[in-house]
Amino acid sequence: MIPMPTESRLVLASTSKYRKALLDRLTLAFTVYAPEVDESPHADEAPLALARRLALAKAEKGASEFPNAWVIGSDQVADFQGQPLGKPGTHERAVRQLRQMSGQRVVFQTAVAVVHQASRFAAVEVVPVEVIFRPLSDEDIETYLRLDQPYDCAGSARSESLGVTLLERMTGDDPTALIGLPMIATCRLLRQAGFDVLQIKSAA
Repeated sequence: MIPMPTESRLVLASTSKYRKALLDRLTLAFTVYAPEVDESPHADEAPLALARRLALAKAEKGASEFPNAWVIGSDQVADFQGQPLGKPGTHERAVRQLRQMSGQRVVFQTAVAVVHQASRFAAVEVVPVEVIFRPLSDEDIETYLRLDQPYDCAGSARSESLGVTLLERMTGDDPTALIGLPMIATCRLLRQAGFDVLQIKSAA
């Protein structure tokens, strides 16, 4: 394991309020950095590969600004029959996504990367969560979107909120992955990089 410097610094390379709220659970001070990364998929790029590439790109961009910090990057892509579904952005796109996913299986591929440039550490993990949507009527979709407005969520459903009413079941190793930041994998990667959350807390 990489030796722990006297001073530690944690950076979240994301402006997502959902990821910030999840990282807040560790009750550690951290800096939020907005990485400017083109999130367009490459030609024929699989959803898992896209999530992995973008998470690492965001962490690396943050590490270029904070070379002595442990930088966390993350990205989520909804995998629908091998095709990536991103954030809808608009009501019309959200309606189309939910109509597509009605009664269908969707795998949410959530990647997390940790980069510590000073020690040349970089690693990434992808945590999938399989979701089965129940059959949705147009009324279900319109009512849900009006109440929850999940236009900044991949796949147009906010599972930690009313989006759960659209689902039949979900299967995965970490429920936080579906929200946007797989905390089990995040803590594991941080430990591998020399940042042990529990040791940092006990030394504070």
